[in-house]
Amino acid sequence: MRKFIERHTFWAIVVLLLAGIFLWMIFAVWPDWMVSALGRKKTFVNTFLNGLTLAGLYFLVASGFTLVFGLMRNVNLAHGSMYLLGAYIGYEAAEASGNWFVGLGVAFIAIAVTGILLQVLVFRRMEGDDLRQTLVTIGVSIVAADLMLAVWSGTTYQFAPPEWLFGAAELPIISTIRSSGQEVFIKYPVYRLAVLGVAIAVGIALWLFLNRTRIGMMIRAGVNDRDMLAASGVNVQLVFALVFAIGAGLAGFAGVIGGTALSIAPGEDIRYLLASLVVVIVGGMGSVPGAAIGALLIGLAEQFGLAYFPTYGVVLTFLIMVVVLAVRPQGIMGNS
Repeated sequence: MRKFIERHTFWAIVVLLLAGIFLWMIFAVWPDWMVSALGRKKTFVNTFLNGLTLAGLYFLVASGFTLVFGLMRNVNLAHGSMYLLGAYIGYEAAEASGNWFVGLGVAFIAIAVTGILLQVLVFRRMEGDDLRQTLVTIGVSIVAADLMLAVWSGTTYQFAPPEWLFGAAELPIISTIRSSGQEVFIKYPVYRLAVLGVAIAVGIALWLFLNRTRIGMMIRAGVNDRDMLAASGVNVQLVFALVFAIGAGLAGFAGVIGGTALSIAPGEDIRYLLASLVVVIVGGMGSVPGAAIGALLIGLAEQFGLAYFPTYGVVLTFLIMVVVLAVRPQGIMGNS
């Protein structure tokens, strides 16, 4: 981050100014001209919070993808299928046990094992062959989608979160003014705030794991020069299998989180695969902070587009990707 600021001081200042404007719009009392131009402040704040929490969900999915695709350069286009399979398995486990957290743990472990199998049976045999990896994983995702449709049909499922995550929380620092002149605090669903908190915790844990632990250093060294790492006595294949397990497990973990916030249905695998691709491309290959920044941009763009430009809202996401690729092809935090 420091290197990026030093090399791109102008853009860092622009980002800080935009962040300052957003914070002012959230916490300040809006003048009449802003209300006339943007509508009620409550709508703006809710849209912002929706974008923020959606970004948290996108980051949870994309964080696993950035480990496998961005960091290890393995093209796993079955990542969206892992998300959806984790959601279904987690749902069945939660329903059988009556405990949401059991579903969360089972989904993580089951999809982590699936990731190890995929690495051993597919990627280990096709190292360095991006085209074969792409075609095979597309085939895997198609087969997986059909199998999941056969088992769980086209029914839409949704998790019931723990009782203490139900309801809405009052945000004591964000208020709006009613037409009567009364100041009221904005309320927001507790579960969505919890999703954001979990995403932040996972992001910090991943960054510390990759940059402050011995295993994380082995992973980065193996990506750059696996022969030298193997010569030092490290089992490179075991290290890479661990990366796949973590990346896939995070997809299954996100499946339960996303299935609780939204729903589980056929087609969600493609949606979250595309979101992960865009997040990694925008943020930068193999960068956890880059994935966080990319998820934030995409989540906010998607929600503000739906709220203020419903006809062209979907275009904003791909417009961001096009601009980043044109200005900085390696991504915002790539090679910074």
